[in-house]
Amino acid sequence: MKRNTMRRNFVPVLMVVLMAFCVTAYGAEAANGEAVELTVFAAASMPETLTKISERYKEECPNVELVFNFDSSGTLKTQIQEGAECDLFISAGQKQMDQLDISADPKVNTEQLDYVKEDTRIDILENKVTLCVSDTSDAGVESFDDLAAALEEGNILMAMGNSDVPVGQYTQKILAYYGLDEEELSSKGVISYGSNVKEVTTQVSEGSVDCGVIYCTDAFSAGLTVTDSATPKMCGQVIYPAAVLKNSSHPEEAAAFLDFLQTDECMEIFEGVGFSPIPQNRG
Repeated sequence: MKRNTMRRNFVPVLMVVLMAFCVTAYGAEAANGEAVELTVFAAASMPETLTKISERYKEECPNVELVFNFDSSGTLKTQIQEGAECDLFISAGQKQMDQLDISADPKVNTEQLDYVKEDTRIDILENKVTLCVSDTSDAGVESFDDLAAALEEGNILMAMGNSDVPVGQYTQKILAYYGLDEEELSSKGVISYGSNVKEVTTQVSEGSVDCGVIYCTDAFSAGLTVTDSATPKMCGQVIYPAAVLKNSSHPEEAAAFLDFLQTDECMEIFEGVGFSPIPQNRG
């Protein structure tokens, strides 16, 4: 009889411990059994990783429903400025986050409007800008040096992101690094554009262009071969900042999910497709 009593006592104690863990780590509302819908705006390069992470998070806090909006960081930034409901924003570039953050350079946030909740912004990931060549291409491009020469000669078609898309902005820096005039190249018909990195990746995958400049994570997801990687000198570092937004209906839960994204478990998922962790955030 004493053994059975211990078993009966152990079960509720265990449940209390688990509930307390969920309150501490992943938000009080979820632990109390109240359904929480958390809207996450994330860069177009993140669907595969965040979808996998969301499945794991559902196991930890089943009452938190993650709703993702994936698109170019520029498009997401504009949607936020236009009043779209968003709890957490993960950008593929600092510029788009700076435009929402009043604490950033005033020259960037020209409207002086603040959408970022104080003390929640953090750099969580680094990506790499890469050159990928279509399997159907016979242009003989194997490096950014080759690409620059081919663009100058006008005998290649390269896909890149639009100017309001981070991957497009990184590509513009690469063109400038080689002293190439984007407007002139575009008028010569050697550049094809995409509204986000997924569109650029698709053009390369389908062979509608000779090559494209995309992130290494998108190359991995699409099964494309990376022929060269841009150095920080060519286009800077590709840092992904994240922040809870001031208009969030569930700021505590959004902050808890952001904390979860920085765990070793999640970082392993990110690293599995080519992302790199920001060193100071590993704990």
